[in-house]
Order: sequence, then C-alpha cells, then structure tokens
Amino acid sequence: MSTVLHTPPQTPAQADHDLAALAARHGLTVSGARPSLPEYLRRLWARRHFITAFATAKLTAQYSQAKLGQVWQVMTPLLNAAVYYFIFGVLLGTKHGVPDYIPFLVTGVFIWTFTQSSIMAGTRAISGNLGLVRALHFPRAALPISFCLQQLQQLLFSMGALVVILLCFGVPVSASWLLALPALFLQFTFNAGVSMVMARMGARTPDIAQLMPFVLRTWMYVSGVMWSIDKLAQKDSLPHVVTLALAANPAAVYIDLMRFSLIDSFHASQLPAHVWALAAGWALVAGVGGFIYFWKAEETYGRG
Repeated sequence: MSTVLHTPPQTPAQADHDLAALAARHGLTVSGARPSLPEYLRRLWARRHFITAFATAKLTAQYSQAKLGQVWQVMTPLLNAAVYYFIFGVLLGTKHGVPDYIPFLVTGVFIWTFTQSSIMAGTRAISGNLGLVRALHFPRAALPISFCLQQLQQLLFSMGALVVILLCFGVPVSASWLLALPALFLQFTFNAGVSMVMARMGARTPDIAQLMPFVLRTWMYVSGVMWSIDKLAQKDSLPHVVTLALAANPAAVYIDLMRFSLIDSFHASQLPAHVWALAAGWALVAGVGGFIYFWKAEETYGRG
C-alpha cells in the first residue's frame, strides 16, 4: 500500500508573495512602476532637452503642409480677433467705453488662445501619442509640458504682430511692458498644471477631447476676452459675488495682467484686488496640484 502525500494548494496571496520574493532575489522590479515624487522630478529635469526639442519639432511641423507655413501662427489669432471685433465690438457694441479697444481685444485673443490651445493639446497629450508612450520609457509629464511649451513658443512668435498692432494704434512703449514676462511665466505654469489634469483625464476617457471645445468656448465668453469685466462690475445688473467671480477667473486674471502690462490706457484700478497674488495663487494651485495629480497615475499611461 503506497502513501500519497498531497501538498496544499497555495492561495493567490501566497503565490504573489513567492513571486515577489523571487523577483527581489534576482533584482527584478516592476516595469513602469511610479517613482517617488523627488525621483520623478529628477528624471523629468534630465529630459528637459527632449521636452524643448519635442515642442520645437511639433511647432515646426504644425503648419508644414500649408503654403503660408508659419505665417498661420500669426494669422489664426488675428482672424479670430477680426471676427470678434465685428460681432462683439460692432454689432453688440462692447467697444463703447473701452479705450484702445482693438489693442484691448487683440491682446485678449492672443492670451486666451495660449490657454485654450495648451489645454486642448494637453487633453490629447497621452491618448494622442500612445505609440510614443508605449515604445519609450520617460516621465509622461514631459508630453503635456512640451505641448504647453509649444504653445508658449507660438505665442512669443505671435507677439511680434501684437507689438506692431499696439504701435499702430498709438500705444507707446513703456517700462511696464517688462511686466509681461512674469505674467506669462505664471500663465504658463497655470496652463501646464491644467493640461496635466486634462492629460490624465483624457488618457482614461478619450471622449473628453470632444467635450472640451464647448467647455473652453463657454470659459472664453466669461473671461472678458471681447468685453470689459471692469465695465460690467460698475453696473448693478449682476450680483456683486458674480462680478467678483468673473474678475477672479484665472483666464481673466492673466488676460488683464497682460493688458495692464502692454496698454497704457488700461489702469491698475481695472484690475481685481491683489491681482499678482491671485495670479501666483492660481499658478501654484494648478501647477503643483496638476503635477501631483498626473504623477499619481504615471504607471497607468499607455496600458489597457
């Protein structure tokens, strides 16, 4: 009579523990595991040359099939400004009571386009580049940041046309123009943070990219791009809390800061209270919060 010894089957937890111990014994690690936040920052900084090169390459290729090429970088926001001037400035009369309305409008359109394009590009940063994400190992935050940098490069390229418009309409060059630099830095930080939030959401639900144009169009209409929030605040038609919310809207804050920097007829009294602190606060909340939110899902991008 033979005796058969039966080994009790392992539970899933025991099997996982044995596999983990085996991997650790041979120095194996999880592929694509999320690093710590300081390590992730270090890796992202090490890829800074890739980020700038990728942004420049995308900007160069953007209009490569058009006969006018890079001229469209300037023509697109200018054509938008012309349409808004006719509809809002002429037909709806929003230009009345606004000094230097055309510089006011063009500045608003250029600065808003920077935010709009950055967020739209960020929404598709992961879902639209799955081949790159799956083929190469790099911090995925490099993609939304590089798309925001691409839009910043496009804005700086377009600023030459904005300066010409300002001078043609009698806006003098002044020392306040230097304030545009910190304003753009804060706006870039804000845009990058929101783009990283949308990149994570878009990676999980690609259909969000179809919804975003409607959200951004609504946001544009309440951001004072074509009309003066200050003029609206002087009326009694809206509750005070609504006008405060409109003035504290981050898109409106960055637009008005640029108007204050570049247009001498746009005075400090037209800005919301503590505007620089407000702009820095939005940049800090969106930049840091968006980065951490994106980092927490680092190991999920490109899978599934």
